[in-house]
Amino acid sequence: MAYVIAEPCIGTKDTACVDACPVDCIHPKKDEDKYDAATQLYIDPVECIDCGACVPVCPVSAIFALDDLPEKWANYAQTNAEFFGR
Repeated sequence: MAYVIAEPCIGTKDTACVDACPVDCIHPKKDEDKYDAATQLYIDPVECIDCGACVPVCPVSAIFALDDLPEKWANYAQTNAEFFGR
């Protein structure tokens, strides 16, 4: 079960979660080409180790365990995976 970044991240793109992630699975980072064009940050569902370190540092409560993802944001699981070509 991976974590998912949902709608509250749109327009915020606070990178505290990027710094908290021990496996570097949250992108794009501020120094990556895709950062400016991205509307939000994304978690790679394959690389995520389900540690949850990103959840408490998110200032807009946009990160959810897949099983806890609100139904209204269910499509964000696929959105996150598609960002990484999965």
